Amino acid sequence: MNPYVIGVTGASAQQIAERSLQLLLRNNREVELIVSRGAYKVWKAESGINIPVSPSKQEAFWRDRLKVNTGSLKCHHWNDNSAAIASGSFQTQGMVIVPCTMGTVGRICAGVALDLIERCADVHLKERRPLILAPREMPWSLIHLRNLTQLAEAGARISPPIPAWYTKPQSLEDMVDFLVIRLFDGLGESLAPLDRWSGPQR
Repeated sequence: MNPYVIGVTGASAQQIAERSLQLLLRNNREVELIVSRGAYKVWKAESGINIPVSPSKQEAFWRDRLKVNTGSLKCHHWNDNSAAIASGSFQTQGMVIVPCTMGTVGRICAGVALDLIERCADVHLKERRPLILAPREMPWSLIHLRNLTQLAEAGARISPPIPAWYTKPQSLEDMVDFLVIRLFDGLGESLAPLDRWSGPQR
């Protein structure tokens, strides 16, 4: 199986990114991970976590933090546009940007790639491979809506992390799991068991 490209940008919702990475690796998937410059700052501000910038140190960091030794993980510097994943000839299963800032949305929509995440998103659109964006912002302005509409028309899947209550979540972790599992439903993955909607209870 080809790898998944996971981009993490500087929006609030890093827990969803962490759980996505953890479940993919637990399911023995290959992951190419890019943490944006802004995401490092958000992780530190919200969780007090200092993520190593060095790709090799970051790989060890995630393995230790997520307590997972299965799957394949390769980390990339945010502006390494010479990385293999920056090329359309590099085969992938798809790309997920979670969480995705509206600045990232706007630049992808405009075809402007200032970092590796935006370049990879551009590649997935031009190669017509799955690209899933999880925008984390509220409310959405008209500019946001138009950018997201244009990206949907270009082939991206827009999957904002909106929780549901029909699963009767008992904790924040339950809600995060619902969001991650539904996010990767869009790529045909079933990363963990989920109480899916089966109609009203009688």
